[in-house]
Amino acid sequence: MAKKINNPQWILLSSFLLVFGASWIWISRPAANGTLEGQQAIPHAGFQAPDFELETLDGTTVQLSDLRGQAVIINLWATWCPPCRAEMPALQKVYEEHQDRVAILAINTTNEDSIDAIQKFTQSNDLTFPILLDRTGTVAKSYQLRSLPTSFFVDPTGMIQEVVIGGPMSEALLQIRIEQLTSN
Repeated sequence: MAKKINNPQWILLSSFLLVFGASWIWISRPAANGTLEGQQAIPHAGFQAPDFELETLDGTTVQLSDLRGQAVIINLWATWCPPCRAEMPALQKVYEEHQDRVAILAINTTNEDSIDAIQKFTQSNDLTFPILLDRTGTVAKSYQLRSLPTSFFVDPTGMIQEVVIGGPMSEALLQIRIEQLTSN
């Protein structure tokens, strides 16, 4: 037989926790546009890809909005991330085959990595697509990065068509997504 609790302190504490929990859920719920108060919309399918301008490993500057009219794969990664390392050969292969149809922007989370490690990794893997350096974490923040690797498939109008979180992505998946992005 269950023991009945009539202690007014327990009732008061339970009521407080119930009200506090309901209030917390109400306050922290996303708005209809996918944002939390004071934040930008979480980039996902159907949203415009947030613009950025970053320096590449070789010192040139790339701005996403300059690539309008071209399909783009934005891949956020780090050298210390095993799934990131595993998907790089597939990204290189599709880049070699489709660089005339799609831009691949591999954005290294440089604020959590080192230039030396990035250079060694790109050289040892013969990566020829642009390696962009997010030195301050600004792009990771604007894309609300939660896990590495994360890839955004952006159509020629700048709209995100798909987000793949936590790869590694296979070459077959990349081929299918490139066909979808460039078939319109």
